[in-house]
Amino acid sequence: MSAIELEGLTRRFGTFTAVDHLSFKVEKGSIFGFLGPNGSGKSTCIRMLCGLLQPTEGRATVNGFDVAKDPESVKRSIGYMSQSFSLYRDLTVGENLDFFAGIYGLRGARLADRKKAVIELTQLGPYVDRQSGQLSGGWKQRLALATALIHEPEVIFLDEPTAGIDPVARRELWDLLFDLAASGKTLFVTTHYMDEAERCSDIAYIYLSKLMVIGTPAELKSLPEVSPPNTKRVSVAATPPAVGLRAAHNIEGILDATLVESELHLLVPEAMTNETILDGLRQPGLTIGEIREISPSLEDVFVSLTRRLAKA
Repeated sequence: MSAIELEGLTRRFGTFTAVDHLSFKVEKGSIFGFLGPNGSGKSTCIRMLCGLLQPTEGRATVNGFDVAKDPESVKRSIGYMSQSFSLYRDLTVGENLDFFAGIYGLRGARLADRKKAVIELTQLGPYVDRQSGQLSGGWKQRLALATALIHEPEVIFLDEPTAGIDPVARRELWDLLFDLAASGKTLFVTTHYMDEAERCSDIAYIYLSKLMVIGTPAELKSLPEVSPPNTKRVSVAATPPAVGLRAAHNIEGILDATLVESELHLLVPEAMTNETILDGLRQPGLTIGEIREISPSLEDVFVSLTRRLAKA
């Protein structure tokens, strides 16, 4: 049995359809990425899957519980971590853990065991007596994860869990998420960071409330909308990068151009030679490096899909 199953899941608010007949499955032990632009319906879908909002049509199950018929069982069986810190800032780390453990009915030895386990997992020991409002962003997110895990849920929903924290804390938090997935937990993650999406085993992309594509990162990169027939993607180092990008936009035949760090990433016709590209880029004050062919990134996937859908 899958950890999460959706069949035609729909939610309307009056005449507005926020989630439109979503159907997909999330396998147990996977890291499932749920991506889409702001306003696409991700949060509404998660609220239904967490048993917080009744579907208008369709059905969904989480851990085998129907989200419409048995929302309380769904809530007890999941963990949820939001993008904004929503714990009690005037309580210490330990007090927050005690409070959320109490909500799930943990008492006595069971509470002590689970509290010790999540503190060890998230390495919160040195901060257990510190007020949560005094923690840095990364440690606040570790505490939020600890409270989401205190009752040992099999499915954890993470809504942009690394938003607003520094790269080191982001990497460390993802290491924790990998450990959870390796132990058999199912993670349902939303993110706007494409390097995080690359770490997901499967990705669903929704746009204006509808499911557009679903698959592994490799499958999405091979979509014809991302790499049209008779085209190729190339990378060229350019200094200064912004000047290089302006020059690339002026080359006839280039289909798309963007900057990734200090390199130009170009989508060009397969017949266009490297010499043609380099000749078009050469100009006073611009230093050009070697040109090489590259594969599309997940950012290319979602930019390509969003542009195509916006024109439809």
